[in-house]
Amino acid sequence: MVPVSPLAVKLAHRESAHILDIAGTPVHYWEYAPEDAASGVSAQTIVMVHGFRGDHHGLERVVELLPHYRIIMADLPGFGASPAFVSGHHDVAGYGRFLGSFLEALSLGPETVLLGHSFGSIVTSHFVANNPGRVYPLILVNPIASPALEGPKGIMTKLAVFYYWASAKLPAALGNALLRSKLIVHVMSVTMAKTRDKELLGFIHGQHHAYFSGFANRDMLLESFQASVSGTVREVAERLTLPTLLIAGAEDEIATLPNQHKLLKKLPDAELVVIEHVGHLIHYETPEPAAAAIIDFLERHPAP
Repeated sequence: MVPVSPLAVKLAHRESAHILDIAGTPVHYWEYAPEDAASGVSAQTIVMVHGFRGDHHGLERVVELLPHYRIIMADLPGFGASPAFVSGHHDVAGYGRFLGSFLEALSLGPETVLLGHSFGSIVTSHFVANNPGRVYPLILVNPIASPALEGPKGIMTKLAVFYYWASAKLPAALGNALLRSKLIVHVMSVTMAKTRDKELLGFIHGQHHAYFSGFANRDMLLESFQASVSGTVREVAERLTLPTLLIAGAEDEIATLPNQHKLLKKLPDAELVVIEHVGHLIHYETPEPAAAAIIDFLERHPAP
């Protein structure tokens, strides 16, 4: 029997899995009921949108620390258990259309909280900008505040662009092997993790090896990657007039702290919470202060 990590989430008592047809795509999503659901008290609903090459598992450590909220989270089409779109592109606009249909299909009204992590922050911010009044409020974790091709990491991003492009053009077996290479996944995991806790590092690497390669096909992966490195929250910042919470990692090399402060200045009604000693993996490394910031923010911004 494989030992269960003490860091593994304990959500079985709250979790239920579902499949919903969205424009012909059977989307898999999970609902996490509030622990006090039996009391009959209506709980606020949070819809979470995961990042590039992630799925619903990645944000579950944060979900676990929000026991009094109803949380809904899909595997975005093309990732995790959800197949790729039947038609259309896997870009910011495509995922924005999906998000609108998803909210509508579940009859989720304007009092719904929307949370996006990393690439999910681009998708959610653009959706909100294009659909004012549709949700309230907005929470962005490790928000992408500037194009990845800009700044000191631009060279590494260009190498990543070539990696995804070449993987899509190579013969299928070779391209898929390259994209799902355990060595490359491990290098990515080691690069992003900032913790020195060996147990937590082991958990993070295990999560990435288990779920990072869960994508539908090479073409949709290339489309979504190109969207993830070219789109930003900054593009629509001035149109995000609802209360917005930014949760940033002080050591984030993808969504750098100076760019978070620049983004904050562009947002009409926003606040920034910076978590020390963490980079782009807030959802894995520091879920406790992230959850605390979310709870505090939502208590101060109740649904209108």
